[in-house]
Amino acid sequence: MNVFLVGFLILSFLCALSYIYTRTTLPTVTEVGFVQFQRAYLVVYLLAMAGDWLQGPHVYALYDSYSMTTHQIEVLFVAGFGSSMIIGTVVGSFADKFGRRANCILYGVLYGLACVTKHFNNFWILMLGRFLGGMATSILYSAFESWLVYEHNKRGFDQDLLGSIFSNAILGNSLVAIVAGLVAQFFADRFGFVAPFDVSMAVLIIMIIIIIFSWPENYGDKTSNFTQLFSNALHSIRTDNKVLYLGLIQSLFEGSMYVFVLEWTPALTPKAPVADVSAKRHLLEDNNGHRTIPHGHIFAAFMVAVMFGSSVFKVLSKFTSIESFMRPVLFTSALSLLTPILFPGNQVVIFSGFLVFEMCVGIFWPSLGTMRGKYVPEATRATIMNVFRVPLNLLVVVILLQNLPINTIFLCCVFFLSLAAFFQHLLYQSYDKSKVSSPSTESAAVPLKAPLDQEPGITAAAGGSDQKEQVV
Repeated sequence: MNVFLVGFLILSFLCALSYIYTRTTLPTVTEVGFVQFQRAYLVVYLLAMAGDWLQGPHVYALYDSYSMTTHQIEVLFVAGFGSSMIIGTVVGSFADKFGRRANCILYGVLYGLACVTKHFNNFWILMLGRFLGGMATSILYSAFESWLVYEHNKRGFDQDLLGSIFSNAILGNSLVAIVAGLVAQFFADRFGFVAPFDVSMAVLIIMIIIIIFSWPENYGDKTSNFTQLFSNALHSIRTDNKVLYLGLIQSLFEGSMYVFVLEWTPALTPKAPVADVSAKRHLLEDNNGHRTIPHGHIFAAFMVAVMFGSSVFKVLSKFTSIESFMRPVLFTSALSLLTPILFPGNQVVIFSGFLVFEMCVGIFWPSLGTMRGKYVPEATRATIMNVFRVPLNLLVVVILLQNLPINTIFLCCVFFLSLAAFFQHLLYQSYDKSKVSSPSTESAAVPLKAPLDQEPGITAAAGGSDQKEQVV
């Protein structure tokens, strides 16, 4: 039995134990209104993520089957990140002015059209698909959360329950990722590499229909033009340190996460001949006789690690503030990516480090989402979230274009994550000061008493916590 499968089994056992612990020892919300609201959000969100996951495993394989050169494939991938960085930032900000529900529908339309382009063996049509996919990605990671936070506050639910929704979303997302990978492989084996994209399009259509019939619309500041929206967003970033710190943490962590997604395979695949018999047991061979690794086992282990992290988040958030415990979590994530630098070629140590990193990802997403729900102004929530996707995507594009050695790439990630831990400490200091100066406002955001498009100045009260997002 290879080390990757052993890691998957051990983590699955730990994840099951943590799930049982959280279900039996932590209080369960039984309020009918909240349970129905959470279900309405999670069904749509998980369908949206399924549409994304179904496409991921076979993008490179599809391009390769179309006889695209390695350089052309690299250009297509860079175009996707570039589109998300430039065009996606503008499209994502539409949510505040034209509605978060409408923006989520637009996500399904854009990503569905991107799936259609995969049927054409033409570089420029595929490039168009990458542009559409990049725009859709910006919406996926801003509009859905913005809709959720507004509706949660509008309905007067306790702010602590927001973290529970984000944690359940990450848990469900990990399960969806594993199932989507299996479904995508099933259809690809029988109908070709383009088939998973058709399945994704069908899932996105179902998602759109459910949104239309079950989600109410909500807005940020729909009275301002786009110039004013961006101006207000930048003003909030300049004048509120907590918003600035959150944005920097988001950019640094997620940028490192996306780079990790592209680099974990070469980091775990030995380049030189393997003389150690015990190490050879962890390797497979492809049709050309090249040594490779069991990607399915590794991916499944990563997803279980994320699930485990989401359960750890629930436990930690009951004993201390998110602002506090995210400091060691981010620092641990930085240390975990030192393993391929300090122990090159040692699969067991590197794989263990990567599992720790994925666990930190599982803690990070619900933490960041909860904190954004507290600190980011409602009127420009989606716009601010997309503004910080610019440096995020820029980090990934620059690293991809530099053709850096793998050790240098991971060293950059360690530096970015260390910076994220530093900004988290600054955020904690701001949170601690506000808690001391105004203890009565320590709890969560003020429930909305009127539509926010009528009160664009409403923001979350000072307090402390965080939020939500994916990997691999």
